[in-house]
Amino acid sequence: MMEKEKLRLDKYLWSIRLFKTRRLATDACNDNRVKYQEESAKPGKNVHLGDIYDIRAEGRKWVIKVTGLLHTRVKYEEAIKYYVDLTPPEELEKTKIQAPSFYSGKRLSKIGRPTKKERRNLDDFMDGE
Repeated sequence: MMEKEKLRLDKYLWSIRLFKTRRLATDACNDNRVKYQEESAKPGKNVHLGDIYDIRAEGRKWVIKVTGLLHTRVKYEEAIKYYVDLTPPEELEKTKIQAPSFYSGKRLSKIGRPTKKERRNLDDFMDGE
């Protein structure tokens, strides 16, 4: 067994793309948002095959089982081969209810304040009476 088989939890969560940056993964561990066997997991914890983690990431909960150790960040299609998503279906339903734009900070089009063009059309319409 090679020494390289050691892999930090924060690095693993970042490399399988559950977090955008390694820093966010580390912060999640430190803020008790990553649990291993009901205990909060430290960012330096070694990841082993078969480990199951409960993770509260940006706007959703994950339950994942480690199926492979990934030391570098790879594209999503590759990353999903290194874990099994065991998230209960009711958790996935909750995330579908909230629009994806809810997380991006952008407002939904055609909702909220009118654009300049819509405002002009509205003013023209109101003056026309």
